[in-house]
Amino acid sequence: MKTQLLTLLAAGITLAAAPAAYAQAAGGDWPGKPIRWIVPFPPGGAMDAIARTLGEKAGKTLGQPFVIENKPGAGGNIGADFVAKAPADGYTMMITSIGMATNKPLYGKLSYDPVKDFAPVSLLAVVPNVLVTNSTQPNVKTVADLIAAAKKEPGKLSYASAGNGTSIHLAGEVFTSLAKIDMLHVPYKGSGPAVADLLGGQVNYMFDSISSARPHIESGKLRALGVTTAKRSSALPNVPTLAEAGLPGYEVSPWFAVFMPAATPKPVIARLNAALLDAMKQPDVRARFASIGAEPVGSTPDELAAHLARESARWSKLIAERGIKLD
Repeated sequence: MKTQLLTLLAAGITLAAAPAAYAQAAGGDWPGKPIRWIVPFPPGGAMDAIARTLGEKAGKTLGQPFVIENKPGAGGNIGADFVAKAPADGYTMMITSIGMATNKPLYGKLSYDPVKDFAPVSLLAVVPNVLVTNSTQPNVKTVADLIAAAKKEPGKLSYASAGNGTSIHLAGEVFTSLAKIDMLHVPYKGSGPAVADLLGGQVNYMFDSISSARPHIESGKLRALGVTTAKRSSALPNVPTLAEAGLPGYEVSPWFAVFMPAATPKPVIARLNAALLDAMKQPDVRARFASIGAEPVGSTPDELAAHLARESARWSKLIAERGIKLD
């Protein structure tokens, strides 16, 4: 007993604080208060909807509410920096996206390290992008038509994006690279203005999120040529993948995942992971995901870490090869 007390004192832990410190490390008393769930983008998008849907369900499982806080800006970097520097006590978490793998090569220098400063929790979902064109264009009804048209007049056709370095832009870069075509990239400040100009005919094509594009596809204003993921989307089951449609090897799967500050106790990570995976199995959650075009995934923390490593390597290489830079 004396040896144990000396060990605690040497570690800077008082006798009164020791039981609480041990309980926190073991995750046994977690959560004892509401959990802040940081969304590093504005309300209203797929990321925000996924966080709110899972937060409501997982909060009931864990007995504490998840408080959603939107901290947008700098391609998700403001929210990520906040979480990286938050106390690693299990009460701050972040939903993030492909930006976790692309922001370092895009920005060059970040105020946080996407790997060292975060503890992976779980992959959540994939929300496919879809290649769309204005339905008034009569001569392009398939991916093969588009590639042929682009090769006939290099640099004439344009595709819009929600901004340089976004998953929508990167989907287009992969497309033009694999198809060996030259198309003009037109970056916008967000998906909304880009879609508006696509509908108005100011640009020819766009890789848009299914959650954003589907209403226009269903209304007949936009024509879907192919989805970017390896498998067809349940939201648009009749639309082929780009690989099926004539571009073998094409695959871009915009993903969403949860991370916490790096030193968060592993038992806390395990409990949060279990609560999120359980929530994603619930029929009402799956129905909500389907309504925004999200495909549930789920993973272990180690699987998410491996996924981030693969994605970081892939996109760093593409960004360097294509000379992609932010405005």
